Amino acid sequence: MNQKHRIVVAVTGASGSIYARVLFDKLKQLDAQIDECGILFSDNAKLVWQHELGNRDYENLPFSSYKSDDFFAPFASGSAGYDSMIVCPCSMGTLGRIASGISNDLLTRAADVMLKERQKLVLVIRETPYNLVHINNMKTVTEAGGILCPATPSFYSKPSTFEELAATVVDRALSLAGFSIKGYEWGKQGSAD
Repeated sequence: MNQKHRIVVAVTGASGSIYARVLFDKLKQLDAQIDECGILFSDNAKLVWQHELGNRDYENLPFSSYKSDDFFAPFASGSAGYDSMIVCPCSMGTLGRIASGISNDLLTRAADVMLKERQKLVLVIRETPYNLVHINNMKTVTEAGGILCPATPSFYSKPSTFEELAATVVDRALSLAGFSIKGYEWGKQGSAD
């Protein structure tokens, strides 16, 4: 059996809370692949979640939750051995701080740790259109070893609900982070019409 993952999941205030909710639902299903899962929400992430999803379900997640100013969280140091981090959704402001090496809160510090330790940092970026600053920040993070996974759903699997549509992005992000995911695979479950 593969080694279990020690993962950090961060949620920013970018629109797209459904991606975060589907990600947490999937992580609950992947419990056998997880050793530890630490989560953190920005204050804006909680407000956007409440606005977009109409609830406060983020308060009841079965994972260890940390505050944005908790630099004693285990994943604030490379010595804790976390192997992946997913930021979902990732705002352009957060991307910019990560690209600039500004570790002014736990989220950006954890991302910096992932990059310096050469671990998997997957950013599910959510913005449209992009300006040149965004593009340059994406280039910088990519060159530093981060993985950009835009919140751009696919339609090959013919999703019929918002959750299924969001899962096309979430499954990809989890796969990029090293999880074994049973989702739609092009050419294996039929091709598009």
